Amino acid sequence: MPIRPFLAGQAFDPEVVATMSAALEHVCEKLGLHIVDDPATRHVAQKIIELAQRGIRDVAMLTTAALAEFKSE
Repeated sequence: MPIRPFLAGQAFDPEVVATMSAALEHVCEKLGLHIVDDPATRHVAQKIIELAQRGIRDVAMLTTAALAEFKSE
């Protein structure tokens, strides 16, 4: 799963990890980023993890919410 290296020991159900991973792929694609361990991708992953911790557990909603957060930064 692409997001797993960014979880820093945080525990999530496998389904949530898969959802966050898909959202990470979508957001990185929209932003023109590659999923590698660099500051930009790490920032995207952390935002998606934060949103999932707040209860957003749908790929489309995570993607939309993350992109909206970056537009407001």
